[in-house]
Amino acid sequence: MTVENMPSVHAAITSRRSIRRFLPTEVPQDALVRILTGAGYAPSGHNIQPWKVYVVRDATKQRITDGILKAIATEPEEAHQPEYDYYPTEWFEPYLERRRRVGHTLYSLLGIERSDKAGRDRQMEENFRFFGAPVGIFVSFDRRLATGTFMDIGMFLQNIFVGARGEGLDTCGQAIFTWYHKVIREILPMGEEELLVCGLSIGYADPSAPENRLFTEKLALSDYCTFLD
Repeated sequence: MTVENMPSVHAAITSRRSIRRFLPTEVPQDALVRILTGAGYAPSGHNIQPWKVYVVRDATKQRITDGILKAIATEPEEAHQPEYDYYPTEWFEPYLERRRRVGHTLYSLLGIERSDKAGRDRQMEENFRFFGAPVGIFVSFDRRLATGTFMDIGMFLQNIFVGARGEGLDTCGQAIFTWYHKVIREILPMGEEELLVCGLSIGYADPSAPENRLFTEKLALSDYCTFLD
């Protein structure tokens, strides 16, 4: 893709969404290098650049899939918990309704009823198959750093998501991988001091997949922004 036909930064930002079914089409290595190099330009407090990245394909990606699915099938749920709280223990408004709306829309598109726990579990497990994407990425940072580092990592991740759109690629950020950090540590060369922040899938969206018809509603600027003179 040449500079002339790359989408604008604003178009890349506003076209970013979570894709939950990818084509098997290979992701060019040079595109990944550009995306991750650009991500490294994210701001960080005192320029500490705390991020570490692991890119997985083929056999390594499959080992992660197999390891997690085996853990789900054979080990108690309490044996696998995340190292940090991504979600609140109790949801409240207006966040509860927004969460419910996304879940209801997604499962409706997939034809999975609210009462169909087995169907919901199968769809959840698609996370660990990277939704069919040919590339998975894991991001970590040194757990000895402070809470503010999560802001640095968030900006780094957003650069990946936007950079991927600039390459005509799509992504899905997946905090759910943190539940199985023990399994992932057995496969990736992660040090014990590293805290797994999330995984993500990257590839070309499958335009025929019903789940990819999910377009989440975004708040109007006036709902969250106040201009003061």
